[in-house]
Amino acid sequence: MVVVGNLFSSLPRTPPSVRAASGAAILHGRRAPLVGALWVLSLGALTALSYRTGCIQSQRRVPFFRLKFANQPSVRALHSTGMAAASTVPSIVVYVTVPNHEVGKKLAESIVNEKLAACVNIVPGLQSIYWWDGKVQTDSEELLIIKTRESLLNSLTEHVKANHEYEVPEVIALPINGGNDKYLEWIKNSTRDN
Repeated sequence: MVVVGNLFSSLPRTPPSVRAASGAAILHGRRAPLVGALWVLSLGALTALSYRTGCIQSQRRVPFFRLKFANQPSVRALHSTGMAAASTVPSIVVYVTVPNHEVGKKLAESIVNEKLAACVNIVPGLQSIYWWDGKVQTDSEELLIIKTRESLLNSLTEHVKANHEYEVPEVIALPINGGNDKYLEWIKNSTRDN
């Protein structure tokens, strides 16, 4: 580690005025790629030392690598949501349109009462333009935004179909790929298992 420390002290520092103007990522007065390269080189020495001393299990992950590979979807999804943790479950957002507020409120309450969702937001004032019966239709609607477990999608869909006045109600689901772990845990705890 002394060698790496001596390398850092010999590098030229970028003046603060240049740092602010350049917009480049800078770490302790040095450009991040150079620091990253030296960090990777020093990591090899740390790993060899930890194998020799038997403390490889107790080392923390290196933040540089977490940021470097955070753009990969599978790593980002697991890291940002904690989906691998036992306190959350795979969660989704489901959209359902309704003709008016009364119908939306009644359906939303029944969904939450059945523990098919943790939360339903009602968004008023939608103007829907769609193809139906061979022509373009226009209607005023409201949107239900439903947060629930992925495993409840089939039960939720059947509930909406049984309690909706549309012939073919909209039920579309989008995965939640990230967010506040505490909120995702709340979704799990506020919904039934299946």
